[in-house]
This record gives sequence, structure tokens and C-alpha cells, in this order.
Amino acid sequence: MSHMKTLSTVWLVLMTITLISAYIAEAAEPSTIITLFIALSIGIKGKLVVDHFMGLSSAHPRLRSVMNAYFYVLPSLIVLVFLFPETIAELTQL
Repeated sequence: MSHMKTLSTVWLVLMTITLISAYIAEAAEPSTIITLFIALSIGIKGKLVVDHFMGLSSAHPRLRSVMNAYFYVLPSLIVLVFLFPETIAELTQL
């Protein structure tokens, strides 16, 4: 597959995931399953962007690891805040 065709395919996948996530987030009632789906889509989209659009697939392993970790940590935090809002609020108060 040519580089441009690969980028176009990845872009279409990103747009599809974004539209599906937006529709589900607007249409569905908040629940653990919906939150997990949205968090998973954030991680997948982030990984695709890092690998295909930021050119980090050939970057130094530490830099690549830090960027990839962001897309594992952020969705995890979203799920934790959904599951334990009072506890997170207490931990983050001044």
C-alpha cells in the first residue's frame, strides 16, 4: 500500500471513530460501557496519530514511549473519574 493510501485509510478510520464516538456520547445515557468505549477510542485514535501523522514510529524509543503512555494514561484517568468522582474530587481539592 502506498504511503498516501495508508494515510488516507488511517484518516478515514480516525474520522469514523470520531463520528461514532460523538454520536454515542450525545445519544446514549452515561454508563460505564459508554465511558469505556469513549476512553478506548481516545487511546486508539492517539496511537494512530502518533504512529502515522507525527512520524514517531521511527523516533527514539523513549520519546515514542512517552507519547504512547499519554494515550494510555489519559483514557485511564477518564474512566477513573467516571467511576470514582467523589474520591477524585476529594483528592484534588486544595
